[in-house]
Amino acid sequence: MEPLTPNAVRVLEARYLARDDDGHVVETWEGLCRRVAGGVAAVEKEWGGDVARWEDAFYDAIERREFLPNSPTLMNAGTEIGQLAACFVLPVEDTLESVFDAVKSMAVIHQSGGGTGFDFSPLRPAGDVVQGTPGVASGPVSFMGVFDAATAVVKQGGRRRGANMGVLRVDHPDVLDFIRAKRDRTRLTNFNVSLATPDRFWQAVESGGTFELVNPRDGRVVRSVDARSLLAEISEAAWASGDPGVIFIDAVNRANPTPQLGPLAATNPCGELPLLPNEACNLGSLRLDAFVRDGRIDWECLGRAVDLGVRFLDDVIEASRYPLPAIARTVHGNRKIGLGVMGFADLLVDLGVPYDSPDATALGEQLMGRIHARAEQASERLAEERGTFPNWEGSRAHARGRRLRNATVTSIAPTGTISILAGSSGGIEPYFALAFVRHVLDGQRLPETNARFEAALRAAGAHREELVARVRREGSARRIPELPEPVRRLFPTAYDIAPERHLDVQQAFQRHVDNAVSKTINLPADATPEDVRQIYRSAWRRGLKGVTVFRESSKGVAVLVRGEQGAVEVPDHYAGDCSDALCS
Repeated sequence: MEPLTPNAVRVLEARYLARDDDGHVVETWEGLCRRVAGGVAAVEKEWGGDVARWEDAFYDAIERREFLPNSPTLMNAGTEIGQLAACFVLPVEDTLESVFDAVKSMAVIHQSGGGTGFDFSPLRPAGDVVQGTPGVASGPVSFMGVFDAATAVVKQGGRRRGANMGVLRVDHPDVLDFIRAKRDRTRLTNFNVSLATPDRFWQAVESGGTFELVNPRDGRVVRSVDARSLLAEISEAAWASGDPGVIFIDAVNRANPTPQLGPLAATNPCGELPLLPNEACNLGSLRLDAFVRDGRIDWECLGRAVDLGVRFLDDVIEASRYPLPAIARTVHGNRKIGLGVMGFADLLVDLGVPYDSPDATALGEQLMGRIHARAEQASERLAEERGTFPNWEGSRAHARGRRLRNATVTSIAPTGTISILAGSSGGIEPYFALAFVRHVLDGQRLPETNARFEAALRAAGAHREELVARVRREGSARRIPELPEPVRRLFPTAYDIAPERHLDVQQAFQRHVDNAVSKTINLPADATPEDVRQIYRSAWRRGLKGVTVFRESSKGVAVLVRGEQGAVEVPDHYAGDCSDALCS
């Protein structure tokens, strides 16, 4: 295994390694791996497991960076804090007490390193009556400002700032205020926002029909709007600011693992985990390029890592301390886990497959199909040892005749910072640039150059400093015809790839994922709102659970700009304002 990169060391010291009372780092990478492995494996004794054996197995996988759990587990396992889950959804009901209870719960979760999602759709619209008072309601967007302000003053675990997802149904009367909220770049800066859109909205778009907006307080139809005009508003806002994203809420609920417990209405901050109210989930990711042997995937080695990852994440459920009793009950009732991947772009390069080729899409589907099947088998074996999740009867697994330990087993997270530790590309994203400066850790700037690209240039006899300098300025090899064509073809960056090819990859993985997929559809600066509309419609027709677009320079300050060292600059997660406060 290659040593930690300088940037990984900086992230470790800033975010993960234990410190003494004076703030001095008192832990090494190996010490962190042992702390996490030991803290999680300790629960094996509850089922008669061999604690020492599993501690060593967990340690080896984490230390080699073949598998890494989400950030709260790395930060808090084996510590007094003990909160190990990444993703939470909290209920917000249409009362002042419920709103401020949710704000308090959010603050506690952020302090422990978790991210939160909310469905604000139950809140009555602005201007509506407030029972028993002469006043009028301020509406969900106004209340979101309270959550945003609270988030701004709570720094997650002292090491990362809070992240939220705000969801509103597209049939809410305040939908236009919600759509336009983040066009003002000073508002809701600690939120990603998404619209929950049912199939009937998209059917109205397809037919050119109208769509009803309904007051959630009394179910009264407030007005009807032209569906295509409303989609135009959504697309204009996303074109201008990157928000809102779109959740296809009927597709989400068709895959709801526990429909008997109620519908899913909100997700975690990056959209890969639809969760019930008062539910949490922990994540972990496999570094795909770690399983390449002699230019081929070692499927058996990968399979063993899947088995280990599922067991680790199920143990995390027991090892974690949850901030609220209601959350603990829901988590233990469903035992959801989200095993995913990182380093997909690295894997493709190692196998000689361009990201925007049909072969890449086919490989993604084969890969995730095998990971998901193996993860379910691992969950079945755990169910034999430990029992099914308590809410198994009435679940989708029960209907399929699968006795599983976990209501869900797979999810694709963006892996914002754990991919830095792993030295890999993030999630299933393509390379953002081949040489860049990454913005993380509340303003720190980490310069990075793609080692695989430089190695490919050397192998092709084309490693000339003037060409490398041009790539650093441009961020893309495909824009430089002097580079060898095979190298240009193998190394597309995010903005080189057509939207439909991005969607191909997302669809290939989503077919074999229980939860959802965090994926950004990148667009060049000259893209139009019509391009955004077509992406949304294509994503709905494909049966995806959600979609996020990001147009270059749409945040007002260009995402791709000339850096001080001649490199482009990129935030830690360029799809939203939540920056490095991600769920993984």
